[in-house]
Amino acid sequence: MLIRDLRQSDVQIIIDEEIAQGWNASTEKYEMRLRHQAEGKSIALAAEYEGQIAGYINIYPNSEWGAFANQGLPEIVDFGVLEKFRRRGIGSKLMDVAEEIAGQYSDRVYLGVGLHNGYGSAQRMYVKRGYIPDGSGVWYGESVLEQYASCCNDDDLVLYFSKELE
Repeated sequence: MLIRDLRQSDVQIIIDEEIAQGWNASTEKYEMRLRHQAEGKSIALAAEYEGQIAGYINIYPNSEWGAFANQGLPEIVDFGVLEKFRRRGIGSKLMDVAEEIAGQYSDRVYLGVGLHNGYGSAQRMYVKRGYIPDGSGVWYGESVLEQYASCCNDDDLVLYFSKELE
């Protein structure tokens, strides 16, 4: 397994694989990640397994979004392992590297995880890795969802977690 910088040549491969497994995929998202990396705003990584793109993760050292926005804390964003490569330790390795990078900027890292069942394995992984809810409640998009508010259970409905790094 190789963890390396995300490349332009990875984008279409990832999109094709995500579409094949029924996920929403957009070139714009990955183009943004590459642009942010080129601008020094983020670190965009890819995992190769036996020479094939298997997953990706992004670290924003001083994130501008979510529960800890603009507080100098790194955020792990847009983490995924393609389904055909799961249960091979790829997600754990990507998280290990992301947390190691985050630790160069702060002693704490955070992330948001979706609440629908498509995020079930990620939810379990984060808890096992020591992430705890931040206490702000459920977010929809860029703001806390008010108590009793109606919402759509899509990818924008998230709960933020943080972890103390050693």
